[in-house]
Amino acid sequence: MMRYARHLSAPLADARPSRRGFLLGAAAAGAGLTIGLNALPSLAAEGAAPAPAPVNPFGSYINIAPDNTVTVKVAHMDMGQGVFHGVATLVVEELGADWSQLKIEGAAGDPKTYGNLAMGGALQLTGGSTAMMSSWDRYRQAGAIARTMLVNAAAEAWKVPASEITVEKGRLVHASGKSVTLGDFADEAASQPMPADVVLKTRDQWTQIGSEQVRRFDSRAKSTGKQDFTIDVRLPGQLTAVVAHPPLFGGKVKSIDDKAARQVAGVVDVVPISRGVAVVAKNTWAAIQGREALKVEWDLSAAEKRGSAELMARYKEIAAKPGAQVAVERGDAAAAMKGAAKTLTATFEFPYLAHAAIEPLDAVARMQDGVLEVWGGHQAPDVYQQAAAKVAGLSPDKVRMHVMKTGGGFGRRAVFDADIIVEAVETAKAIGWKAPVKVQWTREDDMTGGRYRPLTVHAVKVGLDKDGGIAGWTHHVVGQSIMAGTPFAGPGVDQTMVEGVSDTRYAIPAMKVEATATEVGVPVLWWRSVGHTHTAYVMETMLDMVAAETGKDPVELRRSLLKDHPRHLTVLNLAAEKAGWGGKLPEGRARGIALHESFGSVVAQVAEISMEGGLPKVHKVVAAVDCGIAINPDIIRAQMEGGVGFGLGAILREELTLEDGRPVQTNYDSYTPLRIEDMPVVEVHIVPSDNHPSGIGEPGVPPVGPAVANAMRALNGQTVTVLPLSKGLSV
Repeated sequence: MMRYARHLSAPLADARPSRRGFLLGAAAAGAGLTIGLNALPSLAAEGAAPAPAPVNPFGSYINIAPDNTVTVKVAHMDMGQGVFHGVATLVVEELGADWSQLKIEGAAGDPKTYGNLAMGGALQLTGGSTAMMSSWDRYRQAGAIARTMLVNAAAEAWKVPASEITVEKGRLVHASGKSVTLGDFADEAASQPMPADVVLKTRDQWTQIGSEQVRRFDSRAKSTGKQDFTIDVRLPGQLTAVVAHPPLFGGKVKSIDDKAARQVAGVVDVVPISRGVAVVAKNTWAAIQGREALKVEWDLSAAEKRGSAELMARYKEIAAKPGAQVAVERGDAAAAMKGAAKTLTATFEFPYLAHAAIEPLDAVARMQDGVLEVWGGHQAPDVYQQAAAKVAGLSPDKVRMHVMKTGGGFGRRAVFDADIIVEAVETAKAIGWKAPVKVQWTREDDMTGGRYRPLTVHAVKVGLDKDGGIAGWTHHVVGQSIMAGTPFAGPGVDQTMVEGVSDTRYAIPAMKVEATATEVGVPVLWWRSVGHTHTAYVMETMLDMVAAETGKDPVELRRSLLKDHPRHLTVLNLAAEKAGWGGKLPEGRARGIALHESFGSVVAQVAEISMEGGLPKVHKVVAAVDCGIAINPDIIRAQMEGGVGFGLGAILREELTLEDGRPVQTNYDSYTPLRIEDMPVVEVHIVPSDNHPSGIGEPGVPPVGPAVANAMRALNGQTVTVLPLSKGLSV
């Protein structure tokens, strides 16, 4: 997924909204109290990109209705990471609401209100594990403002001092025993003046934040199949479309013969769109049958025709030479390498990886009374709103985005060309807006539709001094740039290529990290933890190579390199202690450790493995994490467990290969995320912290690969440098 949050602590502090930034939307009588954020002028002053004008009339975080419903409008999409629950926790804490009165919605359409503060605030994005970083202050403030105004309204009505009124479990309570619901005073609170000061609860007053008793509100709906996703959207008269895409990336439609397709029962229309040909039908099955009957001649003259093996060979040639750009240079790495007593070298190969989410891409578009509505898992709703408006020929204020929960995303739904949204709107427009249209990708469409984690090669040299210390480190990363063509592109190195190594906290006196971005026609995209997934593997396995070469214990080596970073040391030591590092294991088992910082959080993991059937069997992973204040410990543990499973699947067997430009793996039978029987026991230990919350959705992924690889090295003395392990072990 997207990364932007690695060094966000300072800018985030500057971007926190002041009380004056909040707007009281004093609604008409009967509409209740609405609390929202009016504007973020400080962000504009800091040079952030101009935000689009507000369009949809949301503009609020909390609405308290007279019927006592408390609606929390969450600025970030929930793709399973639990952000809806996390944000609601902040509101419930400060407002004093009860979970039973809560309604949680995804908000969209107004970046001035919902802009991601951890990414500068100009765009409403969900990614980079920034949701709680962005939400921590503003949603607590919103809750506190609402609580204060409700209390003041009750005090005025009851003619008692406000100090004698408390808010508990969704009720306003006076010392005399009077008690009413929040909704009973919603209208009166809306006419109260803004409080001069908002006092947030202190840590000793928290009952929700950090509580082990708070459980996710959406678990029941998900476990009973009642949770709606985009794939479940069914509007009156809705049609379904599937799209025939070019067989090679960069191909275009040359000619269409749709006679057979139109004869398939249920097919309503066949229309060309910008990315292929859409077959529109009364149901998904008819649309798929129609697509199979469709005859399309493709123009592949400009398509990417190279395969993975050819690309990998070329990348390795490039990696052996000086890089095109220097990401970081500390000390004199060349001199350090020249004077080294011994040099360790390795070249690492990482394949393309698909996102492989459970719910394939989908979106629904409907034009009604001059307003275009779009349903989908919108990771960047304001960007998609602009894209949809452009296709439809409307102004953005005539486009309403419905943010749906998503059956996994891992970054795939954060594309700035809004591919699935554009396909849905183009198809609905092409049939004359006569019906709502859902464009539904199949699993095969999703797997072969590109936007992969880039294929990458690392060439590394580590110079050791005569005492076995690291004297110098040179590192060249070769791969495609994810940022190219996005609003985050810049003149320097694409940081997603080098993040996690260029900013390492390890004390390496001389270090040079270079990058070379390649020009390849395969679409690439951020992926859960993005560059950290390969940089962590390289950095942490190279450290174990150093430990083995110098006869040092891997944990002791890391301790010596992190002596000036107590936060990292705490995490490292906690993981080692809880895993029983150095303790005896059954015959044939070994432990490996890795530590990595990403998205503002530090994670160390110890993997305990044996070898079975030629691959590592991971029995247990012990994780320690410092992610700042733990808002929901249960969700933190779930995210760490999910990150371990996700990362483990990637290193064991996942690989998206191309042959003559065509993806080989098309479904879960050939592209293999972690199987349930391969999931290890995961033990998570959270470091107590008073720091601002940092990322948790992604930091659990990067360390597990090198932790497993280092355990394998402990068993057989070798480091696997070709991923996935199922391939590297056989090379």
